[in-house]
Amino acid sequence: MGLIQEIDFGTPASKSEKQVTLTVDGFSVTVPEGTSIMRASMEAGIAIPKLCATDMVDAFGSCRLCLVEIEGRAGTPSSCTTPVMPGMVVKTQTERLKTIRKGVMELYISDHPLDCLTCAANGDCELQTQAGAVGLRDVRYGYEGDNHVRARDGEGDKNIRWMPKDESNPYFTYDPSKCIVCSRCVRACEEVQGTFALTIEGRGFDSRVSPGMHQPFLDSECVSCGACVQACPTATLTEKSVIKIGQPEHSVVTTCAYCGVGCSFKAEMRGDELVRMVPWKDGKANRGHSCVKGRFAYGYATHKERILNPMVREAIDQPWREVSWDEAFAHIAKEFRRIQYQYGRGAIGGITSSRCTNEETYLVQKLIRQGFGNNNVDTCARVCHSPTGYGLGQTYGTSAGTQDFDSVEDSDVIMVIGANPSAAHPVFASRMKKRIRQGARLIVLDPRVTETVDSVHAKADYHLPLKPGTNVAVVTALAHVIVTEGLFDEQFIRERCDWSEFEDYASFVAEERHSPEEVEKLSGVSAELIRDAARLYATGGNGAIYYGLGVTEHSQGSTTVIAIANLAMLTGNIGRRGVGVNPLRGQNNVQGSCDMGSFPHELPGYRHVSGDAVRDIYESLWGVKLDNEPGLRIPNMLDAAVEGTFKGIYIQGEDILQSDPDTKHVSAGLAAMECVVVQDLFLNETANYAHVFLPGSTFLEKDGTFTNAERRINRVRKVMAPKNGYGDWEVTQLLAQAMGLNWTYAHPSEIMDEIAQTTPSFAYVSYDLLEEKGSVQWPCNEKAPEGTPIMHIGGFVRGKGKFIRTEYVATDEKTGPRFPLLLTTGRILSQYNVGAQTRRTDNVVWHAEDRLEIHPHDAEQRGIRDGDWVRLASRAGETTLRALITERVAPGVVYTTFHHPDTQANVITTDFSDWATNCPEYKVTAVQVSPSNGPSAWQEEYDELSRRSRRIEGHLEAAE
Repeated sequence: MGLIQEIDFGTPASKSEKQVTLTVDGFSVTVPEGTSIMRASMEAGIAIPKLCATDMVDAFGSCRLCLVEIEGRAGTPSSCTTPVMPGMVVKTQTERLKTIRKGVMELYISDHPLDCLTCAANGDCELQTQAGAVGLRDVRYGYEGDNHVRARDGEGDKNIRWMPKDESNPYFTYDPSKCIVCSRCVRACEEVQGTFALTIEGRGFDSRVSPGMHQPFLDSECVSCGACVQACPTATLTEKSVIKIGQPEHSVVTTCAYCGVGCSFKAEMRGDELVRMVPWKDGKANRGHSCVKGRFAYGYATHKERILNPMVREAIDQPWREVSWDEAFAHIAKEFRRIQYQYGRGAIGGITSSRCTNEETYLVQKLIRQGFGNNNVDTCARVCHSPTGYGLGQTYGTSAGTQDFDSVEDSDVIMVIGANPSAAHPVFASRMKKRIRQGARLIVLDPRVTETVDSVHAKADYHLPLKPGTNVAVVTALAHVIVTEGLFDEQFIRERCDWSEFEDYASFVAEERHSPEEVEKLSGVSAELIRDAARLYATGGNGAIYYGLGVTEHSQGSTTVIAIANLAMLTGNIGRRGVGVNPLRGQNNVQGSCDMGSFPHELPGYRHVSGDAVRDIYESLWGVKLDNEPGLRIPNMLDAAVEGTFKGIYIQGEDILQSDPDTKHVSAGLAAMECVVVQDLFLNETANYAHVFLPGSTFLEKDGTFTNAERRINRVRKVMAPKNGYGDWEVTQLLAQAMGLNWTYAHPSEIMDEIAQTTPSFAYVSYDLLEEKGSVQWPCNEKAPEGTPIMHIGGFVRGKGKFIRTEYVATDEKTGPRFPLLLTTGRILSQYNVGAQTRRTDNVVWHAEDRLEIHPHDAEQRGIRDGDWVRLASRAGETTLRALITERVAPGVVYTTFHHPDTQANVITTDFSDWATNCPEYKVTAVQVSPSNGPSAWQEEYDELSRRSRRIEGHLEAAE
């Protein structure tokens, strides 16, 4: 086991299909037209010295180390900026080149600290490596005179060119004295990340890298994605973890456990200590890029508040008592059996985790169906993307996105609806913004002026700031324009869809009540803006739609998904690269948790439990009779608990008390249960009402797979032993055994084999295939043995695409004199979901609390100043938080995040939900905002409950 070495080809690969053959140092090499000489040489195994070049950014040609000689051409051109030509003869090593390179390297070293032995980059420094490569043995210029290296000159006077190290960023340092001004960090920030936070200030010898306007990194526009650190060839930009621990000695490729992008990383280790996470260039979702969470925010895995021993208590007002694993499992089995004997088989159930692996999720739903004998299983997708499953299933025949992330590189028009990728899916956002800078057009439908709307050099061409709750009306109005102006793709519709259903749909959307002029009265979006956006999407070339929770978390979430699917079919934007309908999934394995049968009405692979043939597969394998009736959804479980018929629940890796709507109702349901089992890393908010706590394991401590938003199945690999003793899949298996089930899985690969055996869309998936291919996208079966990057090529999964009418029905949650404002919620870049992980990292420096965004007009009317504490009240409850006055929200709309439990934003949200799936209406809540002097009564009561519920016998302090 050693470090995984990735080849740096110096410049990006050419996409040309035309091949060119040249000769490099006597060796013939054939490469795509447009390839640089540097890359072609590396393809032949010949490494040309370089410092400013790296294959993550375009060629720059500034360092002058990569010079070559070309037969028949004068001079010594840089190999990174010179494209290959047919028959070209290149020499990379001649006496003239050696002399030039040594001279250039001497200049670099003459203004560079010579502390190599104590430098954090020792052993991983390209300057050091290239000095050896060019044969540098002496520096003729000496080290005196003007320099950037020493704080004081030889006479003790202050050196005005020297700058102190910037240690403001919590994750990396910037040491200007070691900068060689290669501009790789600047270019990575521009080309890879797209933030443009770095620049080169000064000229000539005074040139240096500057964050923003000569600011510390923490105060600049830097988003801490790590691209600059990864690009830096010296110790100028260095991870603080490397400075503290030292250079890693082995690495393992695994998958990030944050959002649904599913980035691949090399976990670089020293012994069993994680030194750093480095994005893997061969990762097909992220292509070598990362965000602040995946790159740096892994410290929660070793946080002091992590619970490592099982705990039990008889009542929630008692302190926790640490017990052995055997005692915990025996207690759960006894209690669950008692409850079922006393209240009936359906009195218990479970919730699977979208943060756990496919294999772990599969086992939880299997435990419930085989062991509990019912279908009372649900997952967090209930409260986020369940409308996606329903809407795309009805229209296209499959409950997932249509494209891979690479597809965006061929998009001409990108429509983002109810999503803010720049904050919630930043790595995909960087790829999207790169395409926009190359000329693609952007349409955004969002109530707020988000970072995606107003991104530097990638601004939206059209921003439709619709009133929360009017998604269906606005998307149907877009279809109205396309139909009434004859912009639809008739050939595609006749070939791929049911023409009679289209005619019915077209007559529906063509009605005057769906016109932009009428919809403007509902949505607040100008008719002209709607018409212009519709025309662009219909006529602008390849049109791709990406949407998020701003679509699904509404009372008409499923209807909006159907409307989006209609829009793509209407314009023929399905079944090829650059187009499609793409839900941006919020958690790392929310797609996988749905795939694995976590809904109460579906077995793995989205097959309804009422199907005899499907149940036969599992009944013969599991040796039990399965219930043919759908079980309880999460809201139904809580309702039944309050009614007294649902008494026990097993919750793996979800914090429903903080993440689900109407917190008071959730707490009432949990309090009414007699055995609540929580399996997690920390004593989360739901654990306040738990009777048994089973410590969980992090993604670093187990093997398995995640399925990301593009249906990509990625391997998760164990890089350290579980600190709690078991992987989550092992905990579930031990619980199943305690309940009398004969489970004998020895490794997660055996669980995947069972998934493949029983689930048609996973039929060819195996760990061997994933090792060979890196990752695959389902369906992966006999028809598509290597997976399916693009869905619905040549035809829809369901046969003919189905157009469905999308009638706009206003939400029952209405504003009025008592509650005149509309609250909508969302995420911020540095935090993740309920914050259980990111709040236990240094990411809190960017977002230490949830804030309420309010428009200056609304704030002035209420006497609220920026930073004031305000009372946020709805029909469901109230809380307090500090105001952030901004024009990012429209008058009449307020916005907050839900990352901090002391805010408890979901005490405000109501129990209104999507008509088809019960997905809560987080995005529309009528509220009032007023000045406040302190926390609400609910917050005070909740804080006291949390303090008492976190007591552990024998521990002096609470666990959180």
